[in-house]
Amino acid sequence: MDSVTGMRLVLEGKNTLTIGDQNLEVYEPASKQRTSCAPIASDGTSGKQMIALYDILWASIDNNTLSIDYARHVSKSSVTLQKKTYKIKGTNGFADDAFIEPSPETFVASLLARAYHNTKPQKRAYALVNPHAGPGHAIRQWTNEVKPLFDAARMEVDMVVLKRGGEATDLVEKADIEKYDTIMACSGDGTVHEIFNGLGKRPDARTALAKVAVSHVPCGSGNAMACNLYGSRYPSVAALAIIKGVVTPMDLVSVTQGSQRLLSFLSQSVGIVAESDLGTENMRWMGATRFDVGMVTRVFQQKCYPCDLAVKVEIEGKDKVKAHYRRFVQGVVGKSAPDDFLDSEIEEQGLPPLKYGTAQDKLPDGWELVSYDNIGNFYCGNMAWMAPNANFFPASLISDGYMDLVTINGDLPIITAVSTLLAVEAGTFFEKPDVNYRKISAYRIIPRNQQDGYISIDGEKVPFQAFQAEIHPSLGRVLSKNGMYEAAGPTGWENAS
Repeated sequence: MDSVTGMRLVLEGKNTLTIGDQNLEVYEPASKQRTSCAPIASDGTSGKQMIALYDILWASIDNNTLSIDYARHVSKSSVTLQKKTYKIKGTNGFADDAFIEPSPETFVASLLARAYHNTKPQKRAYALVNPHAGPGHAIRQWTNEVKPLFDAARMEVDMVVLKRGGEATDLVEKADIEKYDTIMACSGDGTVHEIFNGLGKRPDARTALAKVAVSHVPCGSGNAMACNLYGSRYPSVAALAIIKGVVTPMDLVSVTQGSQRLLSFLSQSVGIVAESDLGTENMRWMGATRFDVGMVTRVFQQKCYPCDLAVKVEIEGKDKVKAHYRRFVQGVVGKSAPDDFLDSEIEEQGLPPLKYGTAQDKLPDGWELVSYDNIGNFYCGNMAWMAPNANFFPASLISDGYMDLVTINGDLPIITAVSTLLAVEAGTFFEKPDVNYRKISAYRIIPRNQQDGYISIDGEKVPFQAFQAEIHPSLGRVLSKNGMYEAAGPTGWENAS
């Protein structure tokens, strides 16, 4: 047992606080039954409650009063702010001479150190709120659900309400990165995309991307980043995860098209998924349901998307992909993110050079351009969840240096196609025989036999023309809950919930 575990403080009225390994034990003998504020059930002892250390936002002493701000989990979708206050007792209320009570100041310092044991308290955040994201509730959600938690955690937050598309990129490109620990999107995934690209446009892009962690308060339709990093698409739950979040390196992807170079944090798609996203913009009022409607419509149309494709494959075959995934996860689970992954030798310079050139260059040596006439879906990603209940890339890892590529034929019988679609939500998508799943480091795709169509980069529409992508291992930084995607588990995605 360390010097903090078991530390106990006696307060007026014989109220007692004890720091445990994972919880703060609160004993209030005057309480005849558990109060409505208790975040989890008591152990049956009258007046005893447990508050998870993860849920403790702050503790302080003022005017001989000790206050504890903490998060109460009302449901899986809601976290609310709670407070406990106690008068500080002048003397030890115990007769046990062997018990040496800490000072209240020492107790509070120890409690905060344990509550923020693997992350920085009082984070400094630049919050960009998109009032038009998803159903359009971002400002209300920020004010009512998110800001109270940040205030209680004594975070320093500069908040800006965005007025136009692309504004987040412009603001981040000019931001003082020395002022902030995180740049936060209070929006859907589109603003996250803009933030990464704002960092990428800076003359000190590599330093900025390695220094400032990107975070996401989900207020949009898909909210994929929050689903992956925090295991939730709900604003208050994600806000708590950001407060307690650990800085984690994350792979990013360069996408080149014509003379343009973009950074992608989420996915690139051509075919059914791209059309189900971008082709349903008129249904934004439906929230995430619009993706399902778009998907089902196109599956029943049995649409195909001819293209020429060249891929640099790194891991071929589902058994090998599974083995790679398990080796990676077993080496990460239970470990805190390292403190020294920010390379002190990084100079202030732009994005890393492209290893394989652009879509306009000659095809790299060893790449073979193969023609496909009946692809129904080309989907490449570097996150597991694309939306709530949509785990398209169950073997995706936050920083393994690979993209995950899924291709599916477009001429499947309708019953088979629908079964494959339903398998995404059921968690059996990976095992479907018609799903081709590979770990890759780069690719080039050239759509053909179509005058126009949809290409989606992180859910954003780009011109319908050839593009090329390559991975940059650990180029970006994010705030994650546990240093990995929340889909991951000790034995792989089979145990993910």
